[in-house]
Amino acid sequence: MVRHSIGTDFMRIIAGEFRSRQITAPAGEATRPTSDKLRGTLFNILSAMGLVEGVRFLDLYAGSGAVAIEAISRGAAHAFLVENDQDALKALHKNLKSLDLASEVTVMERDVANAIHELERLSRFDVVFLDPPWKDERAYQQTLQQLSNSKLVDEATIVIAEHEKHFHPEEKYGSLKRFREHKQGDAVLSFYRIQD
Repeated sequence: MVRHSIGTDFMRIIAGEFRSRQITAPAGEATRPTSDKLRGTLFNILSAMGLVEGVRFLDLYAGSGAVAIEAISRGAAHAFLVENDQDALKALHKNLKSLDLASEVTVMERDVANAIHELERLSRFDVVFLDPPWKDERAYQQTLQQLSNSKLVDEATIVIAEHEKHFHPEEKYGSLKRFREHKQGDAVLSFYRIQD
């Protein structure tokens, strides 16, 4: 990510249809975008698992939409993005417009708990990604617990939580159990799936 003097963060799409295209994130500390490097690592792992092309992708706490846009760029069938911060939503909509992604994504401008409840009337998702503000450890606990009881997640769904290295989410939330962890710099990706 490159810091520009005008106060906006610029990132790039790593691979796929929109490779090397720049997108923006809101300035300030309220939104902390997933770094290009970590995003690349995330999708390399998902690709090795066969979970990129044609998947239904849910991006909770979507921020600028960088993770979901990366998923679409690499061949995901559709992405739902959930965000309620107004500055983040401005950047998100700007990014989607610049890439002409209106038909490939659905944006839900509401809090995550309500969005999960509303989405349950739809079919399940293949990948669920969540990256709440790192200081809000309660959001991780509540969201992972809610997902463990949700119709959005089944045995084939992978749930990934991005968090800072000093925070350790639980190994298990209901039927969701962590099966993989990847550390990179100050960030960690914790991978969960339903296990008996």
